Amino acid sequence: MTFASDRVTAPSRQATPSRRGLFAGVAAGNFLVLLDTSILNVALPDVRSDLHASRAALPWAVDAYTIVFAGLLLASGAVADRFGARSVYRGAVLAFGALSLLCATSPDAAFLIGGRALLGVAAAGMVPASLALLAGLYPDPAERAKAIGTWAAVTSTGLIAGPVLGGALVELGGWRLVFLVNPVIVAVTLLMSRGLPSGRPDSVRKVDRAGIGLSVLALASLTFGLIDAGTEGWGRPLPLLALALAAVTFAALFVVERRATAPILPPALVGLARVRADIVAGAMASFIFYGVLYALTQWMVEERGLSAFETGTAFLPMTLPMCFMPLLTGRLVARIGARRVILAGLALDTAAGGVLAFASNDTPLALVITAQVALSFGSTLAIPAATADMAIASPKELAATGQGAFNAGRQAGSALGVAALAPLATLSSSGTVLAAGGLLALLLVAAVRPAPAAV
Repeated sequence: MTFASDRVTAPSRQATPSRRGLFAGVAAGNFLVLLDTSILNVALPDVRSDLHASRAALPWAVDAYTIVFAGLLLASGAVADRFGARSVYRGAVLAFGALSLLCATSPDAAFLIGGRALLGVAAAGMVPASLALLAGLYPDPAERAKAIGTWAAVTSTGLIAGPVLGGALVELGGWRLVFLVNPVIVAVTLLMSRGLPSGRPDSVRKVDRAGIGLSVLALASLTFGLIDAGTEGWGRPLPLLALALAAVTFAALFVVERRATAPILPPALVGLARVRADIVAGAMASFIFYGVLYALTQWMVEERGLSAFETGTAFLPMTLPMCFMPLLTGRLVARIGARRVILAGLALDTAAGGVLAFASNDTPLALVITAQVALSFGSTLAIPAATADMAIASPKELAATGQGAFNAGRQAGSALGVAALAPLATLSSSGTVLAAGGLLALLLVAAVRPAPAAV
């Protein structure tokens, strides 16, 4: 599949003002996606008080977003390839704004959880489509790597701003303001993205409806089972049934995809060792990052007695480097190649887990900050480098599908990180798990001999 609007000559080294504006329109939507990943966490006590929600219901106000987001990323990549990245992206942004208003009016916890799940649908529509749009705006691989680094830096500010902005909004007027800020950003995003190429495909790729349905069910069941078991305990039948359903559905997906004429994960994509290595790197880097975010949040609140706003600001050493490191990562990828950058990032992530493995309840904050800094630099090397490499390694007609697979792996890794660490009683045990996972990913990626980039 090629887009008529994509048949342009390689751009100059300096982006034109028009292209900068279009880039901003693409980045702003993904800023929203990451903002809503973290902004609600610090507002949960106010949600509980206002809606009289049970303690068990609160995690699902956060996790419903992640579960649906992860489950639909593969499907949304295929849909963007089918209907055009621009249409899918702008439609998802508009839906995100409308659903945010719906969440702000929630009369009870169940309504809020449902609204957050629908927000996950809209978020899943943005990410693969936006990266496919970047591939069209920056057809030169070196420029694309730098652009994706800038995109990652800009959008990562959403994750950085989430805890601090959420705490400030709760103090200003309550948890509902957390959702009312989104429509303002949506309006700006739609305005800036008006001039994006229409992206109408010259040829139409069939949508594998069976594959989409099975992949959504499998990923959602797996994520639900792991998170529910991690937060509520493994001694109940519900998470075990969810994991059993996930295993059966993954097996059915394997059988169906082997017979499909247009599989949701085409062999031309997953057959590339370079693509597989990128997915592994992105999944494990996200596993470690969000696992540390979860473990440290629990430690700071329960062991150090910090408030929600204080906890959010305490993560600044971990999140601030995201403002500039992806820019450097894009340049490093262009200069020395993605593989070396990914391996360096995974090594730093592993080291961060190793530092926390020696932590205790009396650990000085200086040691925790050391782990945060190592993790921040590691994640902002590995994830943007793998993202950029996926854009280069994927065949152009499968650009959105490739990014959907990559980001589905990342979201699954995020959910697994939280689920794996939730039952652990100490920060040191969490660090040990994270260090072991990082080392395993480092060895797996290092062992892969990637094929040349797809064309």
